[in-house]
Amino acid sequence: MANRIILITGTPAVGKTTLAKKLAEQLKAQYVNLTEFAKSEDLILKKDKARDTAVIDEKGMRQKLRALIDKAQTDIIVDGHYASAVTPKPLVTNVFVLRRNPLQLRELMRKRGYDEKKQKENLEAEILDVCLVEALNKQEKSKICELDVSGRSVNEMLKDILEVLAGKKSCYLGCVDWLSMLEREGKTSEFLRP
Repeated sequence: MANRIILITGTPAVGKTTLAKKLAEQLKAQYVNLTEFAKSEDLILKKDKARDTAVIDEKGMRQKLRALIDKAQTDIIVDGHYASAVTPKPLVTNVFVLRRNPLQLRELMRKRGYDEKKQKENLEAEILDVCLVEALNKQEKSKICELDVSGRSVNEMLKDILEVLAGKKSCYLGCVDWLSMLEREGKTSEFLRP
C-alpha cells in the first residue's frame, strides 16, 4: 500500500485539479482524477441528461481504487468532488476540502462556460457545505482539513497543505460560513432557490 492517500475535494471550479496536480508533482505522488479514472475503468453507468453529468458506479469505483492503492508504491493524490464518498475510509490519510467564496466561484464558473442551471446547483452545494458534509459523513473527522482558497494563489494553497502534511500547521473545520456571509451582505436570494 502507498504511504499516504490524500484526497483533494470540493465543489467544481474551486481549484481542485490544479492544486492536486501541483501537490502530486511536489510529492512525486501518483495523481488520480476521478472523472478520468471513471472513464478509463469503465465505471460510468449512464449519463444524467437533466443534470448534464455522468452517473458513476460508486461500488465499482471503491473496488478499483482499493486495487490501485494496494499496488501503489508511492503516495496517491485523489482529485474529485466525490473523492470522500468513493475512497475506502481505512486507506485515507488526509482529506483537504477546498472552499471558495460563492461570489468568486460564480465568476469562475461563468468564465468556464457553465450554464445557469449548473452554476446554481454548484453554488448551492458550496454555500450549503455539501462536500464538507460528505467528507465528515464518509471519512474520519481527524483527517479532514477545510481550506478557504478564496483569493489565494495555487502556491499559497500548496504551501498550506505541505505544512499540514509535515505537521507544521493544524487543520481546521467550520472555518467557512458562506451562508452567514451572504445573509450579512443581503445576497442570499441571488444564490439560493426561493
